[in-house]
Formats: sequence, structure tokens, C-alpha cells
Amino acid sequence: MRIRRSFAFIDLSGFTAFTEVQGDERAVLILTAFRSMVREICSRRGVRVAKWLGDGAMLVGVETMPLVAATVEMQVASRRAEEPMAVRCGLMVDDVILLEGDDYIGHAVNVAARLCDVAPGGEVWAGPEIVQHLPKWVTVLSAGEVTLRGLEHPLFVSRLGLAPLEGTVFPDPICGIPLTHSVADSVARDALGNPILFCSDSCRDTWDHRPKVRPEGQGSLRIPLIGS
Repeated sequence: MRIRRSFAFIDLSGFTAFTEVQGDERAVLILTAFRSMVREICSRRGVRVAKWLGDGAMLVGVETMPLVAATVEMQVASRRAEEPMAVRCGLMVDDVILLEGDDYIGHAVNVAARLCDVAPGGEVWAGPEIVQHLPKWVTVLSAGEVTLRGLEHPLFVSRLGLAPLEGTVFPDPICGIPLTHSVADSVARDALGNPILFCSDSCRDTWDHRPKVRPEGQGSLRIPLIGS
């Protein structure tokens, strides 16, 4: 059966060279941190990790915008990590065949993988239709035709990243994405009336259901929020 899905392939650029220089034990630490980051972001944004691919992964989204948000957040989070990681990504959306209930066969899958292979470290490269589904805080940084192995014609590809901001910036308290009122998905207020900006419903929902701080003496600890 044919279904429409969005696909992303991500991996750690230069990981083989890193392993050679730093050793296997160090590489395992980096890879563990990378996978933990991917799991947390995908779980919060409703994106499925279809399979792990050594130092990378294949991600699948029923909707395109959450998948775009997840990959750009990974780009931002990897730069802020204690051990910075050069995460690269390729994105595509199209109809594919679902084989035996757990595997996807189609042009979009192959092209997303090819885009990831040729993207420089730290960049998110997206096929033509992806740009129709960008969150307000994501923008096209540059675009142009790219020749990919196995394709007869060049593909028009967009490089995605954070949109430039003007005015007072408020980081999303969950994911840490920098926001202004013009690009925020929703806004809440704290006890003092100060604005709290969110990049998505998923981050807003995570905030609303976070462990609450109890009055002193009731034996509750505040759990630090992601991005804080």
C-alpha cells in the first residue's frame, strides 16, 4: 500500500575519523549522547526513529512540520552539547510503499539518505516540498541544485536553519530554541506576568505537564528542564 510520509536521515559527520583519533571508548560516549538526544527530541515532537544506522538514524514523520522541527532542533542542540557534535541531515517527503508493516520503499527514502551523505556537518538539507512545511522559526538559508548519485537530473535543495530574529528573544523553556513573538507558536505567562514563548504545541504540552515545584519542606525536587 502507498502512504505519504516524511523522511529524515541524520548522522554524525566525521565520526569514523573521530573514532580513529579519539579511540572506541570516547566514540561510544559521543554516540550514546547523540542517541539520547535523538530519542528525547523525537519522542517530544511525535517523530519515529525507524531504525538506527550505526552513527546515524532514519526518522519518519506522519506530518512534515514536526520532522523539520526535530531535525533543526537537533542541529541547535548538538552545537550546545558538552561535547559538540556535527550532525548532518537530509529531508524528503513523498508517497512510498509500506512493506510488511515496518519498512518503507520509495524514491523519497533513497533521496533523503543521499542528501544526508552529501550535506556538510552541522547542516540540514531538504528536498523541494519540505519548504512548504516549515515552522515559523525555521527558514531557508540558501538553495540551489545539487547532483546526487543515482539521480538523472539535479535536485533543487534548500539548506534550513533558524530564522533571523528581531526584537526581544525568549528561548523556549523546553527545547531552548530562540523565539520572538512573531515566530512563536504559542505564548503563556508566568506568575509575574512575564511571557513564556513556545516553538510548538509539543513543547507547550511538555511545559504544562512538567513536575511542579512544591512549597519548601514538602520533599519535592524540581527537575531541570531541557534547554534550561
